[in-house]
Amino acid sequence: MKIVVIGGSGLIGRQLVSDLAHRGHEVVAASPSRGVDSVTGTGLASAVAGAQVVVDVSNPPSFADDEVLTFFRTSATNIATAAREAGVAHIVVLSIVGTDRLQVSGYFRGKQAQESAYAQSGVASTIVRATQFFEFLSAIADGYTRDGIAHLPTFALQPVAAADVAAALTDVALSRPVNGIIEIAGPERAPVIEFVGTWLGHREDPRAIVADEKAGYFGAPANDRTLVPGDGARLLPTRFEAWLAAQPIGEPA
Repeated sequence: MKIVVIGGSGLIGRQLVSDLAHRGHEVVAASPSRGVDSVTGTGLASAVAGAQVVVDVSNPPSFADDEVLTFFRTSATNIATAAREAGVAHIVVLSIVGTDRLQVSGYFRGKQAQESAYAQSGVASTIVRATQFFEFLSAIADGYTRDGIAHLPTFALQPVAAADVAAALTDVALSRPVNGIIEIAGPERAPVIEFVGTWLGHREDPRAIVADEKAGYFGAPANDRTLVPGDGARLLPTRFEAWLAAQPIGEPA
């Protein structure tokens, strides 16, 4: 089966391409660096020609609110159009747990627009909402650091290993579309400060850490429900301790 991975050169995309290839499928890793631009539409038609499944794990080059929204809306519309014209049977979309609850965030508004574009495309689809990745903990720490001190939130997080996300997307891509949303998450839930603090300790990072109960999620209000999955979520296997043990001491993910 031919499967096209939009964003195939990124963190999740690279692992997904490898996983699908190991399962014996013809995989096209589509990205601007490989001549496929989902925003301009360049190379899309030829990339999806003959494909049965398209998986979108793309990300915008800029995280400015307006540019994020334009990227996700335009990209999803173009991919869906190309997929529909090529007779693609299933589009799989990687999104984020909490997308509908964090619309004050420009990035999450962009993801909501992306989800809507696919849901209304006329092509059978599955939206996979994942929790934050373990690999994103460094960025979280840096985003909350001021004057050498990490002012970390205390709301709950249930992060997941990127490799587990790629494996879950592989299974979804090889299954029938659900025409709805699947949530996936890691097996453990704890305050942001616990996950990030442990990660900084593993890196032997010298910055001080303080708890900030009023801190939201990068400027957006957040609580213990905002970024964690519902009761029906698929919990993936890798525990934080096991993931941490595989990371080089003193180096970022």
